[in-house]
Amino acid sequence: MAEHEPSAPLFMDLSVPEYAYMFGFLQADGHLAPGPGQKGRLTVEISVRDVEILREFQRLTPYNSSIRERTRSTNFAETHTSAIWTLCSLEARTRLNELGLPYGRKSRKITPPRVEFSRRDYLRGVIDADGAVGYTAQGLPFISLTTASTAVGVYLCRYTRMLTGIERLIKRNARDGIYNISYTKETAQELARDLYYPGCLALDRKRAAAATLASWVRPADMRHAPPRRRWKDWEDRILLDHCDPGSSATELGRTVRSCSLRLWRLRSGRVPLPSNDQ
Repeated sequence: MAEHEPSAPLFMDLSVPEYAYMFGFLQADGHLAPGPGQKGRLTVEISVRDVEILREFQRLTPYNSSIRERTRSTNFAETHTSAIWTLCSLEARTRLNELGLPYGRKSRKITPPRVEFSRRDYLRGVIDADGAVGYTAQGLPFISLTTASTAVGVYLCRYTRMLTGIERLIKRNARDGIYNISYTKETAQELARDLYYPGCLALDRKRAAAATLASWVRPADMRHAPPRRRWKDWEDRILLDHCDPGSSATELGRTVRSCSLRLWRLRSGRVPLPSNDQ
């Protein structure tokens, strides 16, 4: 009896690494637009230097789609050539929308998938679209993400904490309400090594940049930051009861500056008040 060839995975099965990556990229850099009746389209426009990733998306998509180029003037360059991938299939658009790619403006609304998905591949897709990998001006390895989505920002921080033990709290910047999340030094090295593993689907230039981070070695005279001491509910209650950062600092074994900042955050609602459980 002849052996049957294995069937191709379901389109956008997010347990498949390539689809998880593709979905993260589309959430960050794609645009799902409705049209009259059942018409509409998904478009992704990126620099022509990254066109190969669009060809991979086209290969992974069992529906007709097209890639074209256009050249125009922008605020950043007199001429800029981009590549645009367009997918019109209603069935494909419905699948993407059900998984969490909204129609129209989406930057604040996107969230990590609520189905089983390959986590590091999804995050790599988001970072390839809206992040950066490389070295700072000071020569430190870094990996960063710029996002308007609280859910995506928190998810990256949670994933990195589980991987490296490094805690990160996010806050929108005052200028445009965007989260700028960045990891440097050994944390960036470990995160890049995990996300950009050998053979993964990724932008070539970011995969290459991630590979260079491994060569960085901390200078002998560069100190490690001490581990951050997290605030406990009982410490918050002492702060609120005393209302005096100076006396609280002595009792808690913390600095006056740390106690002053924590008290301000509690009073201003920046952090939740402690529970009443003893």
